[in-house]
Amino acid sequence: MPQTDRYPSWVGLVYIFNLIVGTGALTLPAAFAGAGWLFSTLMMLFLAFISFVTVTFVIECMACANATLAKARNGSDEFYESSVRPVDSDSDVESEHGNEETAILRTPRRNSPYKLDKKVELGEMAGLYLNKFGHTLFFSSLCVYLYGDLAIYAAASGKTLVNLACRESNETENYSTACFGGSGFTKIDMYRIFVTLFAVSVGPFAYFNLQKTKYLQLFTVCIRWLAFFVMVTLAGIRLMELGPQGHPATVNLKEVPALAGSTVYSFMCHHSLPGLLSPISDKSRIVRKVSYDFFAIFSFYLLLALTGSFAFARLNDLYSLNFIDANDSNGFTKAIGFFLAAFPLFPMSTSFPIIAITLQNNLRHLTMANGRRNVSFDRLVFPTVAVAPPFVVALCTHNIKYLVEVTGTYAGVVVQYVVPAILVNYARKRCVRDFGGCPNEFSSPFKHRFWYWFVVCWSVLCVIFVTVDFALNK
Repeated sequence: MPQTDRYPSWVGLVYIFNLIVGTGALTLPAAFAGAGWLFSTLMMLFLAFISFVTVTFVIECMACANATLAKARNGSDEFYESSVRPVDSDSDVESEHGNEETAILRTPRRNSPYKLDKKVELGEMAGLYLNKFGHTLFFSSLCVYLYGDLAIYAAASGKTLVNLACRESNETENYSTACFGGSGFTKIDMYRIFVTLFAVSVGPFAYFNLQKTKYLQLFTVCIRWLAFFVMVTLAGIRLMELGPQGHPATVNLKEVPALAGSTVYSFMCHHSLPGLLSPISDKSRIVRKVSYDFFAIFSFYLLLALTGSFAFARLNDLYSLNFIDANDSNGFTKAIGFFLAAFPLFPMSTSFPIIAITLQNNLRHLTMANGRRNVSFDRLVFPTVAVAPPFVVALCTHNIKYLVEVTGTYAGVVVQYVVPAILVNYARKRCVRDFGGCPNEFSSPFKHRFWYWFVVCWSVLCVIFVTVDFALNK
């Protein structure tokens, strides 16, 4: 059935904007400065463009999947309805400008089978167009990506809390120092305690059928955008008052893997697109509208990264921690710094259970446990398998840069680049076979085979480059 809850195009674009611009944006400034401001600008633009290309692939696949499913339900003949207008009046004849040949040769117009009305998730598309191996590859990659996402959230929450609590030192990345003066607890000890507390307080929600409410989502979005606005404003003021404190290189190829992983992670939206696009009431020129969103997101990321790179001499893996200043005597400034440092806790605490539940559903599908299964097993084992590994990883490392690099480059590249490219390749072949030359108004503007091979080859290069970097430098 088509979606019944509709909203205007601009609402859908706002949802996509909010989906993409999340906690991942806080990891961009450090990676941006590390790889060099000029190279990072060009690299971010290039990666944003590739992400947009594969978004158009997903949109085309959605339209193909709608047509394929409708054909399976109704049969191919149901798609095409005659819309011939009988020529039975003088006005009709005049409207044809006296072209009798046109009137004779005129054939019934066909209603296009390609629509975006039904929400078809990427997993369903993989089931429609890919073989068992491709289907398993997609769900495995998505599960690994979601595991990485949860590990990043757990580590970022622990890191945020330890830097808020341990104010004796401004060295936010030195975890061997004492957290409190005269105590035996180091910052790494407190980090592990806070990760455990986060697991105990937030983890249990993964065992319930929790859905994010509209008001909670609105609250977290408002908090996020207030924080981002204040960050850019404070960094701009700092630049005007103190001048550039940071002096990033023009190009630093050694840090490119971190930038690539962070950028891929920060532009991830592909697995959630069907749920956001299908309720849009006016889907005409949807690809062009989404391109405006991507341009706005790239512009915002560039503004955030540039101001941060030059405003601070050293950037933390989590950019919000740069606004903690233990030596500042101004109460208002301290309050603002505390708010900016603490704000990631709000979206991460509300999103963690949602992502964990999504991971559970994908694990069930991957293990083919959606049929007969023990209820107790389903309610206890799958949530535990979903939340336990990310917390174990977070307890082992607080290096968010490393987690983002691995998650974005490996699982992120497959979910964001490889799967959409392979899906659109097989979806096009299937739709040509089923619907002939019927035009798809939602087809990607990047229809040439060059773009398919370009995305696949770039994905392979990304994985090889980062793997070599890990082998040489880690």
